[in-house]
Amino acid sequence: MIAKLKNLGPGLLFAGAAVGVSHLVQSTRAGADFGMGLLWALLVVNLFKYPFFQFGPRYATATGESLLEGYKKLGRSILTIYYILNLATMFTIQAAVTIVTAGLATNLFGNFGSLSIGEKMISSTEIWTMVILLICVTLLTIGKYKLLDRLMKIIVITLTISTFAAVCIALSKTHQPISLTQIIPDNSLDIAFLIAFMGWMPAPLDVSVWQSLWAVQKNEDTKQYTPESSLFDFNIGYLSTIVIGIGFLLLGTLVMYKSGESFSPSASVFSEQLITLYTKNLGNWAYIIIGVAAFTTMFSTTLTTLDASPRAMAKATKLLFKKETKLNYTFWMTLLTIGSIYIFFFLASEMGMLIQIATILSFITAPFFAIINYILISSKHTPKAWQPSKQLHILSWFGIIFLIGFSIWYLSTL
Repeated sequence: MIAKLKNLGPGLLFAGAAVGVSHLVQSTRAGADFGMGLLWALLVVNLFKYPFFQFGPRYATATGESLLEGYKKLGRSILTIYYILNLATMFTIQAAVTIVTAGLATNLFGNFGSLSIGEKMISSTEIWTMVILLICVTLLTIGKYKLLDRLMKIIVITLTISTFAAVCIALSKTHQPISLTQIIPDNSLDIAFLIAFMGWMPAPLDVSVWQSLWAVQKNEDTKQYTPESSLFDFNIGYLSTIVIGIGFLLLGTLVMYKSGESFSPSASVFSEQLITLYTKNLGNWAYIIIGVAAFTTMFSTTLTTLDASPRAMAKATKLLFKKETKLNYTFWMTLLTIGSIYIFFFLASEMGMLIQIATILSFITAPFFAIINYILISSKHTPKAWQPSKQLHILSWFGIIFLIGFSIWYLSTL
């Protein structure tokens, strides 16, 4: 067991990447608007997405290569589609998660005030955005994967403990019984929220590619990351995302449900409202607990996303062009950092539209990633011993049907 715990890494990185806006904002908002009424949705979507995320580390440790090599074996066009989709969304997603992190940093650690550069006024949140990205780039450049691996263990443990503490404190102050009556939304606004809630929970399916890349890197570093240990690691990480998601759903129920407050659609403003309302209801002493939970949630996502997208683009570039190029990990990380800052400074007014495009692409491509991950893990490219069990095959079939139906439902609401 101790050896298994020492081998934890990519599974916790998955948890760090997944536990972000979907948990801090969407889960909490679900609790704020519906109480525990959408618990069914959280559990169902995690169940049906489970196989396709799990196939990432399963394939990587069984074959010694990432899903990207597998996609190329299924056809160069599949890898090309992934490349284009990732390039189209990675800047917006990085900018969006960093902005929420920066908003929390401003609220928790202090306001820099405004800075004037020529005619451009730079706000405290914009300054924090650059500071956070610089910290992440420094950590990833100096420490590389090994530091990220160690750091994420600390972050996920801190996040889990602080979220658990926040829920326990809120429970201790609540005298009303919690209703577990489940709700199926029936009006267009609530249905739209349900779709967004389920679509981002626990993460977009292309994160399975990141998981496979981290698994390959982990095995290169330790030489002991076997298929058994990778599945144990992944299950720990996946279970963590479910538990933390329920934790934030409870926080929204206990602190915000039927509070009479109106909540902002902006992720950064909403997270500040959560901290303010939590502190108001439970006292200033509770501020640090919810603050740590909220900030570690978003910082972990910012850090892992800044590592994973460049890692995936560098690998895909090498596979598509069949040679070493200057478009390596450092190049893509630098480009992603500059691109995210550019979006925040010069395309802020278009941010809503860019996020909507990224959301649409993430939701409608979920069946694509589910199907190709399933085909790959069931094909001759995966050793027979590590192909899915009959039960996992059946769950995968239901999952694919669910995701196709979900995408059609989503498109019908646009």
